[in-house]
Amino acid sequence: MSANAEYSGPAVFSHGFRPFFLAAVLFGLAVIPVWLAVWRGAMGLGGPFLPVDWHVHEMIFGYGAAVLAGFLFTAVPNWTGRMPVRGWPLAVLLALWVAGRLAVAGLLWLGPVGAMLFDSAFLLAVVGMVTREIIAGKNWRNLKVAIPVALLLAANVLFHVEAMTGGMADTGRRFGTAALIFLVMLIGGRIVPSFTRNWLTKQGATRMPVPFNRFDVACLVAGAAAMLAWTVVPDSSFAGGLFGLSAVLHGLRLARWRGVATWRSPLLVMLHLAYGFLPVGLLAASLAAVGLAGPQAGAHLLGIGAVGGMTVAVMMRATIGHTGRPLVAGRTLATAFAMVAVAAAVRAAGATGFGPVPDGITLAALLWTAGFLLLALRLAPWLAAPGVTRRRPNRVT
Repeated sequence: MSANAEYSGPAVFSHGFRPFFLAAVLFGLAVIPVWLAVWRGAMGLGGPFLPVDWHVHEMIFGYGAAVLAGFLFTAVPNWTGRMPVRGWPLAVLLALWVAGRLAVAGLLWLGPVGAMLFDSAFLLAVVGMVTREIIAGKNWRNLKVAIPVALLLAANVLFHVEAMTGGMADTGRRFGTAALIFLVMLIGGRIVPSFTRNWLTKQGATRMPVPFNRFDVACLVAGAAAMLAWTVVPDSSFAGGLFGLSAVLHGLRLARWRGVATWRSPLLVMLHLAYGFLPVGLLAASLAAVGLAGPQAGAHLLGIGAVGGMTVAVMMRATIGHTGRPLVAGRTLATAFAMVAVAAAVRAAGATGFGPVPDGITLAALLWTAGFLLLALRLAPWLAAPGVTRRRPNRVT
């Protein structure tokens, strides 16, 4: 009996990508307008965080964690050969995620400790379930993926503790962002060349992306060291040097993946462009660490560009492929990605004083929201409804 025949519940809980990509898309659409209203003083929040901390926290541990969960609960069955998690376990996980969002917004009146416990429960459950599935499938080489997810959980706990004890969560912000950026390095470095190789093979190309080798290991080690330095000593020349080294290495890594040859496939171009924000953002962070630029440009190139761009590109491709549709972005999704990418550039430029508005916040927020509106209009119906065919879905990794 096929996996599909064994499940008869709501389509939205039939596979891991569905509820969490849907939640991420809708949350990404709503959360930035709310943040803009808070930033302008039009509304307030009653949770445990200061407004800026709430904004950063929810982009990392709300939006980012939802996309990560959707990816992992779709990819892990491909790695292990086991049945995917579906049905009520996904519904419970989604409820935990929603409870976390309500708790940190102050809508459950739990107090700081209660909000921390509710908010941490989701990532704790994700780490436990992913680890269990990988071990049960004896897929030992992918067990390392659980480590950065566990670090993301630790960053969330630190974020809450720091806010409770010091008022602001500066280290928690950097730690959480660093964990997501390293996941882009790790997972992006796996799927971008893989998808590119598959597409180039179908086109009859002879030159392929360079396979994973020791150079990629060096890139990941340098990237991890840079993220650790950013978390602990962000304004030091030591961190600046690691950022610069990592920027060069990841720029060379991206160049080895034959991105130029994918210009006829917008879905692939998006993945390459999203990864391209990594070296650019790392270079900006390097300049900031040695006092040659402000800190916000690098943070937003990495956060909006690399993390936001990669998550949007992955959600598009996985949703299209796993719902049985041709791997074609179309104008709507291509425009949605472009708006997110431009939002990253505008926000970074505004942080340097060269943006079209004094700080770039308003225009970047409008661009992000417009992009996510297009994303929601296209992807939400596909995520909530059964797939259009019964053919084997395109693998996400």
